[in-house]
Amino acid sequence: MPKFKYVAKDSHGKTITADTEAFDKNSLVQQLQRQGYFILKIDELSPKQMQAATRTKDPAPEKKFGHKAIKLQDLLTFAEQLTTMLEAGVTLLRSLQVIAGQVESEKLFKVLSKITKDVEQGSSLSEAMAEHPKVFSAFWVSLVEVGEASGTMPKVLSKLAFYLQQQASFRSTITSAIMYPAVLFVVCIGAVAFFALFVGPRFEAIFTSMDVDLPLITRVLLVTFRFIKEKFFLILVSLVVGIFLLNKWTQTKPGRLQKENFFYGLPAFGKIYRLIIIERFTSQMALLVDSGVPILHALDISQRLVDNATCSKIIGDIKESVRQGELLVAPMERSQFFPAMCIQMITVGEETGELSNMLKHVAHFYLNTVETFMKRLGTLIEPVMLVFMGGIIGIIVLAMFLPMFNMSKLGGAGG
Repeated sequence: MPKFKYVAKDSHGKTITADTEAFDKNSLVQQLQRQGYFILKIDELSPKQMQAATRTKDPAPEKKFGHKAIKLQDLLTFAEQLTTMLEAGVTLLRSLQVIAGQVESEKLFKVLSKITKDVEQGSSLSEAMAEHPKVFSAFWVSLVEVGEASGTMPKVLSKLAFYLQQQASFRSTITSAIMYPAVLFVVCIGAVAFFALFVGPRFEAIFTSMDVDLPLITRVLLVTFRFIKEKFFLILVSLVVGIFLLNKWTQTKPGRLQKENFFYGLPAFGKIYRLIIIERFTSQMALLVDSGVPILHALDISQRLVDNATCSKIIGDIKESVRQGELLVAPMERSQFFPAMCIQMITVGEETGELSNMLKHVAHFYLNTVETFMKRLGTLIEPVMLVFMGGIIGIIVLAMFLPMFNMSKLGGAGG
């Protein structure tokens, strides 16, 4: 494809000089005019000029990245920056070029560079994003498409950025509540393994050489330690293989359903797990409906994004019922998955025409409920885990030193 060098002015009078590919000069003129540029000059580059431009223009090898993968924070920053630049009147193409040069993620840089090139060649932003479904889901594409059609791209992106910010904060709260107990549990397991592999055998050798009667707790612990040491690699391999097979099984549809039913059945935690799923569904629906996405299309997107087999099936049933003319709340109530408060709020929303606002209130209520529970859980579980860890270590220490205390008493009595 021929390559051209053009000089043009944007809507703010700023001169822009750039190289781009196009089928011919006329198609490039039409493309630049659609982007609001006033063309000053267009020259077709020769093969030698194209090679020189490629060598001098490509900044990728010199750019340093903070990380390779694309994190939620990277997408949040992208949405916020694009919103700010579009609100300031910067053209979409220029905004993408600037943001691509500032991203910390190497993978996102490559994706945005390709999107920028596609937009430069005449594609819409939603079409360019749709080419990268692993980065920009149907949720992103649909919202951007609505923004393009209605001319409210900055407003839609602002809502999307706020949603991503809420989700990032929500995930952080859950992760923080789980992380500390998980670390304590791993430390406890590590301590038991250390005693079993290194400390226990030494004490067993000492007790054997002294030929003394050991308390029951010591005998049981030494037998356990001996088993762990002799079968350590077998236990380790079995654990790794078991986790791998369990993970593979839970990726199948029956496995996912059984895993989810197990979580739903847990006391206290089951209810919170359900509320997390409902919060995700209602917050996504609220943003989609509020941005102007048709209800059936919004349900279809939510069904694919909810990441829960049980809820996905329920949303599919809701979608079919709505397609047949029912209101949203009727199939939701029949599913018995959604709490009464959620049903009542959505009923009011449909009756008053304020469905998106009611969905926002429901999502916000459950978000606060889950965050409060996780914070309380973190506060309560820390001392419980410390007591548990202290109890395990205490039992081991007691079992190892109790025979020595008994021998000391016997020695004193014999004296």
